[in-house]
Amino acid sequence: MGEAIITRRGGNILKIAGQTEEIVRFSEAINKYDPVCVVLGRTKLSNPSTLPTGDGWGVAFDSTGTYLAVAHDNSPFITIYKRSGDTFTKLSNPSTLPTGTVRGVAFDPTGTYLAVAHYESPFITIYKRSGDTFTKLPDPSILPTGTGRGIAFDSTGTYLAVAHYNSPYITIYKRSGDTFTKLSDPSTLPTGDGNGVAFDSTGTYLAVAHTGSPCITIYKRSGDTFTKLSDPSTLPASYGRGVAFDSTGTYLAVAHANSPYITIYKRNGDTFTKLSDPSTLPASYGRGVTFDSTGTYLAVAHANSPYITIYKRSGDTFTKLPNPSTLPTGTVRGVAFDPTGTYLAVTHDNSPYITIYLPTTVCFKTNLMSDVSIAERAGYAKESGAAGENKKIVVIFR
Repeated sequence: MGEAIITRRGGNILKIAGQTEEIVRFSEAINKYDPVCVVLGRTKLSNPSTLPTGDGWGVAFDSTGTYLAVAHDNSPFITIYKRSGDTFTKLSNPSTLPTGTVRGVAFDPTGTYLAVAHYESPFITIYKRSGDTFTKLPDPSILPTGTGRGIAFDSTGTYLAVAHYNSPYITIYKRSGDTFTKLSDPSTLPTGDGNGVAFDSTGTYLAVAHTGSPCITIYKRSGDTFTKLSDPSTLPASYGRGVAFDSTGTYLAVAHANSPYITIYKRNGDTFTKLSDPSTLPASYGRGVTFDSTGTYLAVAHANSPYITIYKRSGDTFTKLPNPSTLPTGTVRGVAFDPTGTYLAVTHDNSPYITIYLPTTVCFKTNLMSDVSIAERAGYAKESGAAGENKKIVVIFR
C-alpha cells in the first residue's frame, strides 16, 4: 500500500491522481477531513426462527458451510441448523440426544460425522449424517473419564481428540469406518482438566488448553503416537480455555484467564514462540478462539462487552478491527468461521444464545500507519457524520 500527502492550496484540497470517492458506513463520529481507514467489519444477521434452548457453549460449521451445530444448556443440548443463503433453519433433533449440557462440538472434514463433548456419561456422543438426519453411533468401548469440554477432528477425519475433566485429561480416538477406538494415552499428560483442543491442518500437531501450568500442552504425532513437545518459553498467563491453529499451522492462539487473555505463538519446526501481544486486548478472560480459513482474521470469545474481539493479521502483527455494530448479548464462549470466512457464528449467554455475522465494510478515523497497513482502503472523510451513518470519503490508498 502506497503513501501520499494531502495539502491545502488556496483553501482547496489537492487532488491526487487515482483518488476516488465512495460512500461507507462510519463506525464512529468522524469529522470532515479526518484521515480514515476502511476495513472488513461484521454486521448481524436476523436470528434463526428457532433458537437454542439455553446458554450457548461450543459452535461449529461443517466443511461446506451448510450445517451449523450449536452446543448449549438445556435439552436437546445440541441444535443443528441448515443454511440456505443467509437463512439458518433448525433441523429436527437427533432421535437420541446427548445426556447432558454439551460443551464442545466438531464436524469431521467430510461433514459426515458430528461429535459432541458433554456432561454426564458417556461424555462424548458421535452422530453420522445422512442427508439432514443425524443418527447416533454406538459409544466407543472406552470412554473419556469425565465431562467432555473440547473436541476436534484432525484434517483427515481419522483422529478425534476430546479434552475433558479428570486424568488423563485428553482422550484420543482413531476412526475406522464408524468405529472409534481409543489410542494409548500420551506418555506425558496435560497437568489439569482439559478445556480446549485443536489439531493443526496437517494432523501433525495437537494442542490442548487446560488448567494448571503450563496451561497449554502441545503434542507431535508420529503414526498413532502423540509425544509432548517442550513447553513454549513464554506461557499463557493463566489456565487455557480455547485453542486454535491457523490454516497453515504457523500460528497457534490460546484464549485464557488473566490478561492479556489471548496469547499467540508462531511455530518454527517444533518450537512455538510467543508473539508480541496485540496493542488492543480482549476486555476480559478468553473463552474461545478461531482463525478464518485464510489465517488473516482471528476472533476471540470472551467475557465483558464487546464479548467478541476480531483481529486482522499483517505478518506477525494482529490489529483489532472495529466491533460489530450489534454485539452479542452476553459472555461469548464459542466462536467459528464458516470455511469461506463469510459467516462468523458466536455462542453466548442470554437469548438468542447464537449470533451470526456477515462481513461488511466499515470506516473509522486514524492517524496510525499500522491501521493503514490492515485497511482495505484509506483516505479522508469528505463530510462529517455520526456512527452508523453512510457518508462520503475520498480514497487515496488501496
